[in-house]
Amino acid sequence: MPPPSDIVKVAIEWPGANAQLIEIDQKKPLSSIVREVCDGWSLSGAEQFALRYADGPQLYITEQSRCDIKNGTILRLAISPARAARQLLERIQSHGIDARLEALKELAKLSADPTFAAEFITMEGIGTLARLVESGTHFGEMLAFTLTAFLELMDHGIVSWDLLSLSFIKQIAGYVNQPMVDVSILQRSLAILESMVLNSHSLYHRVAQEITVGQLIGHLSNQEIQTYAIALINALFLKAPEDRRQEMASTLAQKHLRSIILNHIIRGNRPIKAEMAHQLYVLQVLTFNLLEERMMTKMDPNDQAQRDIIFELRRIAFDGENDTGGTEKRKAMYTKDYKMLGFTNHVNPATDFTQTPPGMLALDNMLYLAKLHQDTYIRIVLENSSREDKHECPFGRCAIELTRMLCEILQVGELPNEGCNDYHPMFFTHDRAWEEFFCVCIQLLNKTWKEMRATAEDFNKVMQVVREQITRALAMKPASLDQLKSKLRSLSYSEILRLRQTERMSQDDFQSPPIIELRERIQPEILELIKQQRLNRLCEGSCFRKLGNRRRQEKFWFCRLSLNHKVLHYGDLDESPQGEVPFELLSDKIHVSDVKSVVTGKDCPHMKEKSALKQNKEVLELAFSVFYDPDETLNFVAPNKYEYCIWTDGLCALLGREMSSDLTRSDLDTLINMEMKLRLLDLENITIPEAPPPVPKEPSSYNFTYNYS
Repeated sequence: MPPPSDIVKVAIEWPGANAQLIEIDQKKPLSSIVREVCDGWSLSGAEQFALRYADGPQLYITEQSRCDIKNGTILRLAISPARAARQLLERIQSHGIDARLEALKELAKLSADPTFAAEFITMEGIGTLARLVESGTHFGEMLAFTLTAFLELMDHGIVSWDLLSLSFIKQIAGYVNQPMVDVSILQRSLAILESMVLNSHSLYHRVAQEITVGQLIGHLSNQEIQTYAIALINALFLKAPEDRRQEMASTLAQKHLRSIILNHIIRGNRPIKAEMAHQLYVLQVLTFNLLEERMMTKMDPNDQAQRDIIFELRRIAFDGENDTGGTEKRKAMYTKDYKMLGFTNHVNPATDFTQTPPGMLALDNMLYLAKLHQDTYIRIVLENSSREDKHECPFGRCAIELTRMLCEILQVGELPNEGCNDYHPMFFTHDRAWEEFFCVCIQLLNKTWKEMRATAEDFNKVMQVVREQITRALAMKPASLDQLKSKLRSLSYSEILRLRQTERMSQDDFQSPPIIELRERIQPEILELIKQQRLNRLCEGSCFRKLGNRRRQEKFWFCRLSLNHKVLHYGDLDESPQGEVPFELLSDKIHVSDVKSVVTGKDCPHMKEKSALKQNKEVLELAFSVFYDPDETLNFVAPNKYEYCIWTDGLCALLGREMSSDLTRSDLDTLINMEMKLRLLDLENITIPEAPPPVPKEPSSYNFTYNYS
């Protein structure tokens, strides 16, 4: 008979003594259990002790967290959080250097525990650490452990960042500005400054006064700290007032930030890790968001300076044609020219730029093309304006719509998504990457228009094809603008049609009743194959990241299914593993028979608060939770959409429920179509004799040859 669900069997350790094997009654107060354990070793003062996990982060067990204790867990009797905090606070203020160093080292480790942190903070521990930093007497390891403990304690959100003094900020900034500082101190100093900027509006201004962009850029050549440096640059960029962002962008350009990132990070000799990829993505988003003001600015048809830009477009395109003659003649000539330029309003093309988006950003792009790629601009305009077959591509209208499309594709004006790593290396290869991107795409549009032999009535169809060409090319992550051009050349209109036809096979083909019947007969077999693949992937396991306030300092955890599909094993890791993690290293487990349900997205307990935040939209789409007896959950955030589909499908398969992810639907269609093609090909390649053979004397059957080539 299985033990009651309120009873948990554990082992409890104490230095120098044999472990106690006891049964914890979850209905009893935790203090009573600690007292019984102390009595087992004849220890007095039970109120001075507490239980901690012996493995992993070794967190203290509280009344709130005790429900996480599993059968077979190894615990450790330790001094209580309050007693530990008091002792460490005394030791870090002692005169002995060695004793203080050991105390700070232990404090740096314990500060990640929320229970200990609350006690230490109550005893004014953060103020003590801040004064140690302000004194300027700590160096090397001692300072590194002090900053680590400070950062961990502040990360719990118990104390406001606004309480920090100016002298503390100056001291931390000083470590960043000094030329020769230990890497570990630099890392923690940069992380502290980043948290200050992100968590306090007033501290942003103080940090911005103490730290220059040039000093931060200088750290990007050091591979050990470049992620921290670019994270602080992004934080300053993100929190800067709108009127300061353009100025900051100009400073970054003058300091050659783009080329330094390209040469030392993107083209460096180390692979780009997830956190660096995220920071590059954030910088890309923030850079493109500088275009939002122009994108949302309408053109004033009465503004002569803005009208002069349109005149300049006309002059460059039709240079050499003078404006002699009367007013009426000039107006007629201008109207003709504006029509040849492809504007919708031939009389007053300024009205074409009153829609936002793209507003004035479209005109900026057109002027850049006309001035910096003048030959291309003139060729596009003239080759279309001279056509008489109604197949001319209207440059003005196309440029405006293309600008709007590119803003949508690159999400100009949107905040960065937490957890997203979708940066494009090619945007770091040119100082005017946006404008150059537009120039490449407008040539693509003109080429596609000709390939489709489109007319004005086909405008929307052409734009749909061009959007597909651009998004497919971007998905290939071209490393440079030249590679983008090459990939776009390969994605001609005929190639897009071929790809569309291939992708529609599952929807449009095989619709006759016999084929539909064949599909229905094949489907269970294919579903079983997909199910086995999902379960095999769960047996291999996956690494998941624990989300918090400081992403790069997060810990990882690993989960995998036992080979007999009966137990989910999981446990914490210090870093992302390379390859499979053995079951022996995963200290926790859940029996599949105890799993009650799997929920996703906003229904997950760990997403209840996060779901309202715009920057957590992507995290929300990757979240899922396992509910198991007794009323407990194991919460996940998948590293990407693929892993999300694999795990949610696999868990549903374990519970005997339908696998309904987009990945399963896609795999099902693909595999069914492949199987049907093979079977139909077999039928086509059956070898049948041209003439029937002589009737044999004894009954026999004919053998058909199936060609599987």
